[in-house]
Amino acid sequence: MNGGDEVVAAPAGPPQPLDWKFSQVFGERTAGEEVQEVDIISAIEFDKTGDHLATGDRGGRVVLFERTDTKDHGVPRRDLERMEYPIGRHPEFRYKTEFQSHEPEFDYLKSLEIEEKINKIRWCQTANGALFLLSTNDKTIKFWKVQEKKVKKISDMNLDPSKAVGNGSIASSSTPKHCLANGGSPDRSYNYLGNDFSFPPGGLPSLRLPVVTSQETNLVARCRRVYAHAHDYHINSVSNNSDGETFISADDLRINLWNLEISNQSFNIVDVKPANMEDLTEVITSAEFHPTHCNTLAYSSSKGSIRVIDLRQSALCDSHAKLFEEPEAPGSRSFFTEIIASISDIKFARDGRYILSRDYMTLKLWDINMDSGPVATFQVHEYLRPKLCDLYENDSIFDKFECCLSGDGLRVATGSYSNLFRVFGCAPGSTEATTLEASKNPMRRQVQTPSRPSRSLSSITRVVRRGAENPGVDANGNAFDFTTKLLHLAWHPTENSIACAAANSLYMYYA
Repeated sequence: MNGGDEVVAAPAGPPQPLDWKFSQVFGERTAGEEVQEVDIISAIEFDKTGDHLATGDRGGRVVLFERTDTKDHGVPRRDLERMEYPIGRHPEFRYKTEFQSHEPEFDYLKSLEIEEKINKIRWCQTANGALFLLSTNDKTIKFWKVQEKKVKKISDMNLDPSKAVGNGSIASSSTPKHCLANGGSPDRSYNYLGNDFSFPPGGLPSLRLPVVTSQETNLVARCRRVYAHAHDYHINSVSNNSDGETFISADDLRINLWNLEISNQSFNIVDVKPANMEDLTEVITSAEFHPTHCNTLAYSSSKGSIRVIDLRQSALCDSHAKLFEEPEAPGSRSFFTEIIASISDIKFARDGRYILSRDYMTLKLWDINMDSGPVATFQVHEYLRPKLCDLYENDSIFDKFECCLSGDGLRVATGSYSNLFRVFGCAPGSTEATTLEASKNPMRRQVQTPSRPSRSLSSITRVVRRGAENPGVDANGNAFDFTTKLLHLAWHPTENSIACAAANSLYMYYA
């Protein structure tokens, strides 16, 4: 066309940085309000559809939220175009229900208190309109079913309930004082009838049988299974398998494989406990199943390594199929090197090609097909490096920050101190490195941070991206606050929407 000239498409560049906006907040604190320890959020998780969000707190409660702006989905596009609002509205959630998942316990054998704090929540496959999820504290995993139940009420009564003794209903009236074993009354005195009771004008033939009707629905959470007494150490991870039938739970030294329907038996698939505990050099810090390959899982360690194992190789996976670890730079070792190398969280990308890991100072993106080193490294809060001694003294250096990836795999996110979280672009050529604050104005403390890509390695560019490096302030030039830390966050599976927890408040943002 047009004289046979060929149209050459320009090469697509990296995606533009996202413009993040505040969406919602649940449990917002007023100025000066004291936060109760039991109200602090300790786990966040979207389900696979993104239509439901679950949070767990230190009080052992699980709170569910459901999306409300999807009710127009399924409307013909022609009708949507006639509407005044645009098609792409930001996601909106509302409170759905909550339930007490765990209670505080006491291990009398070890004289140890087991706190009720929810460590992890994982959504399972839905069935028949019911929601299923796993929740765990340090020792016990529970399998929950949440569904709507119709509340049945008795109606079409012969007697007006208001005429019953004590203005109570007939069904809830007091029992006669003298009752036989079968529930009868020896004196046949029907005490619950008022003195002014009389049969209807038609007499006995006009009496009606009460009718049971379903007038409303309530959400009911029921614990279907309890998986207990399988871990000697604190559970740090729970992960569902893509087969929909099994899941793993991991503590410091072991990983167990469970069947959802069998609560009294599990299989130990990884055991790193040495014969002599004095020889212990590393512990398991996080574990996760591959999103599509039901035989593959990965787990991280306190030495900064990630091991991928194949369940088809052997019953006890003592040996790994792949090992991912970054060689230590010569001359860089210090007292804190091993502490800050400990990986606190790992996540598979949605397609299973990449693994994202978070250690104390950095985010690292690993290609599952390249175990020589990470394909990208993102400096989260490099300005804290001169303060590692102070962080060690107040135990902040042991904080466990989580990480997450966007559904399209183009961006990653993780939390930091001062209620800040970072969003990095990981597409080739991307320089996106955004700092956001968990508040109603997330861009309030945003500044442009320089990107410093390093040399390319073969055909894959290793990227190192960092922020400002003034030792007295955070990445935005503000004094950092170790007491306000953003440990938990989750990325919507299909949209650019992030939910994050700042103490007892749940903030949601979209772009």
